Amino acid sequence: MSHTAGQIDPKLILITLLVELGVAAAVSSSLARSTRFKKLLLLADRTPGQTLRLMAIICVPLTLGVWVRVTVPNFLAADISFEATILLGLLLGPGYAMLGGAALAFPAVMQHEYWALPVNLLIAAIAGGFRRFTDDEDIWLFSPLIDLSIYRWFRRNVRRPHFDRQVLLLLLITLMQFATSMFGRFYPRHFFELHSDSWFIELAICACAPVVVGIPLKIWNAIRIERQLEEQGRLLLEARLDALQRQINPHFLFNTLNSITSLVRSQPELAREMIVKLANILRVLLKDREAFVPFSEELAFTDDYLDIEVVRFGPKLRVVKEIAEDTLHIVVPSMLLQPLIENSIKHGLEPRISGGTVTLRSRIVEGRLELEVEDDGVGMAPERETAAPVSGLIRPGTGIGMRNVRERMEVLYGHEAEVTIESRPGRGTKVVLLMPILESGAGPWAELGAVAQVGWGAAMKAISRG
Repeated sequence: MSHTAGQIDPKLILITLLVELGVAAAVSSSLARSTRFKKLLLLADRTPGQTLRLMAIICVPLTLGVWVRVTVPNFLAADISFEATILLGLLLGPGYAMLGGAALAFPAVMQHEYWALPVNLLIAAIAGGFRRFTDDEDIWLFSPLIDLSIYRWFRRNVRRPHFDRQVLLLLLITLMQFATSMFGRFYPRHFFELHSDSWFIELAICACAPVVVGIPLKIWNAIRIERQLEEQGRLLLEARLDALQRQINPHFLFNTLNSITSLVRSQPELAREMIVKLANILRVLLKDREAFVPFSEELAFTDDYLDIEVVRFGPKLRVVKEIAEDTLHIVVPSMLLQPLIENSIKHGLEPRISGGTVTLRSRIVEGRLELEVEDDGVGMAPERETAAPVSGLIRPGTGIGMRNVRERMEVLYGHEAEVTIESRPGRGTKVVLLMPILESGAGPWAELGAVAQVGWGAAMKAISRG
């Protein structure tokens, strides 16, 4: 049954107001855990159908609360239809808010509270009109901490007087609450709203309304901010990957130019051939390269580099390839092998008088792609050896190329990948890369593959390292 003004004890009103805060927080938090709700809430441009679904998701539990209030004696806090109608107006605009307000009023109208429908429609129109008058940020940043709102308003206006829409919203909600409380006093049989003869209780009622409106906005705005941070993290991650790749390219270029310089006078024909190969490589580098490329394309790029080095070293440099056919279509980070091969030649084979062999291997091991670059050169001192996952601590000392490969693997794959270095002094070094398998030919995989593999945690770790 409905409750009239004279039947509500002041203590019950205060308890009801406290419980209302809990109801608002509980409903808002429950909705915030719904993936569908978050998706609809954060859409920049919703279709009418999507807006209706969002309105329905908000209204269903709150309409049930109105039904509980009209059927369960002394359980008044379940009904926060006044604040919910304002919330719909602020988020969805007047039209959808009026439709939602009508749904919220339905259980009350069925209990002969006939004024509930027109009052909800009027509240929806006022709140929706305010949405058109202000910016989305003013709505999302509305604070339920009333004293802080006024304090911020005072500080801003002391320095630069201007019109504050958040304070206007605070006053608007408070005045509408006071108006509906007075209306419920005059029409207790056909309209329900908390009110009291005590000015203190009435003040508490009017102060509670902005808080109940602000609680969902605060909870849902946290989701919105988190999504914005994810987007910023993704953009920062892409910028970081681009910077790492650009760091590798000059390193390779300068080493190649040094090689050409050493042959210009003694063997001009070989120098010309190296320039042609270098031009082929630069043509690839100057294109807008993707973050990921098929392994076959990465091998083709590596062949051009090795052709340059074979011309430079002559018979002292031998290249062996053990490439599994089923690995050629797998997508790998671009410019991945060349720095490793460069390290093998420069640090492993070049110091050795007789030269040596660089061996490239690829195979699929337990559902992951394994790439190996091995040489039979001078090896590394024990303090420079490393055998650890990408995500672990790796000692520096293997040069810019190796350091960039490790960092790119960590940024792209996180804990999904491993970089292992095995070296025996005087007998050679082997670098093994293990990474998840990405297939090519699935649309814009090159740009999206990195983000899909990294995830938010790896992105934040990569950004924090920068």
